[in-house]
Order: sequence, then C-alpha cells, then structure tokens
Amino acid sequence: MKLKKELFTYLVSGGITTAVNYMLYLALMWAGVPYLIANSIAWVGAVLTAYALNRLWVFRSKKQMGAELASFAALRFITLVLENALLWLLISRLDAAALPAKLIVSVVTVIGNYVLCKFGIFKKEVICRG
Repeated sequence: MKLKKELFTYLVSGGITTAVNYMLYLALMWAGVPYLIANSIAWVGAVLTAYALNRLWVFRSKKQMGAELASFAALRFITLVLENALLWLLISRLDAAALPAKLIVSVVTVIGNYVLCKFGIFKKEVICRG
C-alpha cells in the first residue's frame, strides 16, 4: 500500500514538475531562445520544483537539505545531459519539431529520474539493531 501511495504522489508531483518544465520551455522557445538553452533553463525550474515536491511530499525526507539538494541536482544533471543530447539528435539531426522531440525525450527522463530518486537521493537508510 505504501508503494502505491508513493508512486501516486510521485506521478502527481511529476505532473506538476513536467508542467513547470514545459511552460518554461515553450515560453522561452516562443521568445526566440534556442531550444537547448530553453531546455536547460526549464530544467533548472523543474529541478527546483521536483526537489521540493519529492522531499516534502513523495519521499518525506528528513536528511540535511543542502547536501540532499546538491545530490539531487547533480544526479538530475545526468538526465539534463542525456535530454539535451537526445533533443539535439532528434531536432538537429533527424529534423523533428521541438515540441514532439521534447515529449519523446521526456519519457526517458521521467523513468530515469524516478530510479535516481528512489534508489539514490531519497533512499531510506537502514538502521541495524542488534
């Protein structure tokens, strides 16, 4: 039951984070910002949103915030690099439109981000008693 609630809250917070990401990305694209720069700026907004929601609501972390945020951003940076590389491939090399390319790439990053959060940043520490 706990896993179902965690997955549900992760999906809802992911929806909010994705909305922030897409709103920033589309606004920046509309303003004429190149797609990789727009994606990187949108990533910053999404990471801050995701961290707050994951820490407070999904995983209910009690760890020290500064170190945890640094770890969160560092691991998420891996997905930014992957996302930008895939966007470049789809848009610059395969001539895809910016929005459909972003949608395709998002599937990869959502799965990767959940795994990084669940088993990396917000993993529960095991307390040995004996």
